[in-house]
Amino acid sequence: MKPHQYYEGASVVVTGAGSGIGRLMALRIVEEGGSVAVWDIDAEAARTTADMANAQVGADPAHPRAVAFTVDVTDSTAVRQTAADTVAALGKVNVLINNAGVVSGAPFEELTERQIRRTFEVNVLSLFWTTKAFLPELKRQRRAAVVTVASAAGIVAVARQTDYAASKFAAVGFTNSLRAELKKAGSHIRTLVVCPYYIDTGMFEGVTTKFPLLLPILKEEKVTDRIVEAVAKGRERLIMPPFAAVAGLVAALPPKIADPIYGVFGLNEGMDHFTGRR
Repeated sequence: MKPHQYYEGASVVVTGAGSGIGRLMALRIVEEGGSVAVWDIDAEAARTTADMANAQVGADPAHPRAVAFTVDVTDSTAVRQTAADTVAALGKVNVLINNAGVVSGAPFEELTERQIRRTFEVNVLSLFWTTKAFLPELKRQRRAAVVTVASAAGIVAVARQTDYAASKFAAVGFTNSLRAELKKAGSHIRTLVVCPYYIDTGMFEGVTTKFPLLLPILKEEKVTDRIVEAVAKGRERLIMPPFAAVAGLVAALPPKIADPIYGVFGLNEGMDHFTGRR
């Protein structure tokens, strides 16, 4: 099934869609014939994404193809209410893309309790609240999928990512277990876990790579295209670039073997000049 055939007439929720790959995914899905609920904690950013999506397809203002919702995905009560509002606005939901995420990028000793809690609330707990809120609706649809945008940090943990890597390992574990549970129950709902290396969004401003041919800083447009396509093709795991999967195999080796290999590839130095969004 080609991507445009999959999204034609489908309704998709994208969290963290006010910027970055979340915004690009919303724009691409609308372009492919779908409707999108743009979820973001930033009301203005969410409205901007929705306006951009509607403008690119010349949507009738009375029947927009993208609708903005202001919601804090860490608030389970707000998520439940906004999920109900979303289904009412779109008429249905076929795909949930859990894209919202945060990164601290600080050494462990410098992390504050607030930063650590925020990382887990956004990157992990929100997955439970959004998926629980939409699962009954997804069960009613023929096309249905739950997508988790995790990270290569959920496969290989490096320096200055103690909270972030732990949260992404949890995100990968959540999706793997959910997939197993749905399959055991004979459910038609598919899952996809996405594990990209660093992406050239403001979120990871300042990160570096020692071997750009093997581990490039990914272009957000390419990542967007790959995710949208992977959902349409029914893939269950997407690791970018492919070499990141090899690094995952190295992670299974004893630390006395794996750590020197990581040293050769400079993985523990990638966050040294991290600044993130200002």
